[in-house]
Amino acid sequence: MDSFTIACVLGTFFFAAFLKGTAGLGFATTSLGVMAAYLDMRLAIPLVILPSLLANSMVMADAGGFGRVWRKFRLMYAAAVPGLFAGLWLLGESHGVLPRTALGVCMILYGAWGLWGGRLRLRHTRFSAVAVGLSTGLINGLTGSQIMPILPYLISLDITKDELVQAINTSFTIASVIMLLGLGRLGLLSLDAMILSGAGIVPVGLGIWLGGRVRRRLPEAVFRRVVMALLVLLGTGLAVRPLFG
Repeated sequence: MDSFTIACVLGTFFFAAFLKGTAGLGFATTSLGVMAAYLDMRLAIPLVILPSLLANSMVMADAGGFGRVWRKFRLMYAAAVPGLFAGLWLLGESHGVLPRTALGVCMILYGAWGLWGGRLRLRHTRFSAVAVGLSTGLINGLTGSQIMPILPYLISLDITKDELVQAINTSFTIASVIMLLGLGRLGLLSLDAMILSGAGIVPVGLGIWLGGRVRRRLPEAVFRRVVMALLVLLGTGLAVRPLFG
């Protein structure tokens, strides 16, 4: 990987972390949405694992209540595992078009759901737990994005803010560990990729810190809607790219 591409990757990490710190957007989804424009998804996905894993672990420790959340959502987490393996298999068999298009659709759905406002109200059942876990794992394994459909599902439940933060980041952490093992099994990890992924921790930390400072100075609701709209546009670009060769 040349110096310019490395600089682009680190800049992307900072940008995605800044958006996460400012508007609470998923780091992996935003990073991969940008990197898909200049990297093959099978090269891009391994790069986000370590920064995501560190950030998620820190948030889990801060939120607390892990045992209670684990007991409530353990079936959903378990269902995500076979979905992850299926998604990783599809990733290994693909040639770049399917993961990129799937990620574009995922970002459109996430952005549109955010613009809509998330007014849906659901009940957590065994069926919904399995369906959401399996589909989230499949999308995660194929695209590296960890937020659809688990994030809108969790927000639609009657749970506290801390429970939401703990539940979603527990899902992120489990998925990141399995993704790390699965990518290694597929031969998609390399020493260079791990070094660059580790180096990404620095811009990620800086981006989250700076984004938090900006959030306290700007009307977050308005900024979040703008970012959601940008995600829809970016996702649309990725999804329709195959139509234009």
